[in-house]
Amino acid sequence: MIGRKTLKKHGPKDQRIAWVFMAPYIILFTLFIIIPVGIAIALSFTNFNTIQTPDIVGFMNYVNLLTRDAIFMQYVLPNTILFAVIVGPGGYILSFFLAWCLSQISKGPRTVLALLLYSPSMTSGVAMNVVWRIIFSGDERGYLNALMLNLGWINEPIAFLQSTEFLMPVMIIVALWSSMGVGFLAMLAGMMNIDETVYEAADIDGVRNRFQEVFYITIPMMKPQMLFGLVMAVVNTFQVGHIGVSLSGANPTPQYAGQLIVNLIEDYGFIRYEMGYASAASVVLLIMIYAITKWSGRMFKED
Repeated sequence: MIGRKTLKKHGPKDQRIAWVFMAPYIILFTLFIIIPVGIAIALSFTNFNTIQTPDIVGFMNYVNLLTRDAIFMQYVLPNTILFAVIVGPGGYILSFFLAWCLSQISKGPRTVLALLLYSPSMTSGVAMNVVWRIIFSGDERGYLNALMLNLGWINEPIAFLQSTEFLMPVMIIVALWSSMGVGFLAMLAGMMNIDETVYEAADIDGVRNRFQEVFYITIPMMKPQMLFGLVMAVVNTFQVGHIGVSLSGANPTPQYAGQLIVNLIEDYGFIRYEMGYASAASVVLLIMIYAITKWSGRMFKED
């Protein structure tokens, strides 16, 4: 009885304190997530050029996008799916593998290597212009072209960043290089927090090699970090549309070879000022991200 009375007496106060601490997050989440998403959904049903009053057109933007836009169906959607299928799982598996490798070494080298692997995710924009565009430059001064010319593999430089054949592979390479973000750090932290006695007990129970340790101990013990890394991999994969534009220097990319949904949204929203159509594309992208995240998250759902 005393415990219940105490709970009733202090419960509302504790709730008020909790709401005070949650208020900054709730306010920021509402201002920068809920309201923009709501505005995008509302604008997707209009024809809006950012100057005149929006005209309501119903589902016409979605109908045009999904049934009449040949560029979207022939280039943008297949490019986005191909890019996501390779970069998403590839970056996720690579993050887990590198995190596992770092967890096997001592603290000093692990800290330095983790910083080196994480830094590309923070400096990808600078590296795009300073490093990758020089490496894949389309003249003989490009590092890759110069190397292949000196080795006699090619007779003339290849325009990697303007080629419909090579632009997407270059985008995938750059995206994988910069995919070691916060998901990678979360998985590394999860591995480092696993109690060593669990591995010792597993060894007694018959676990004999590292593969079995990873499959039966490491992954089950760090499901929250694995799920977080998975969500971040999915979201980041669909967000890195700037890679193709930064490398090629044009939006749309040459012959739409590297055009993703994010590029389409930027093209219609900030170049053509067709905000209604861009909003419809952004809603389609949001639905794709949500569906893939919910589907893939079931793999690490807590029992």
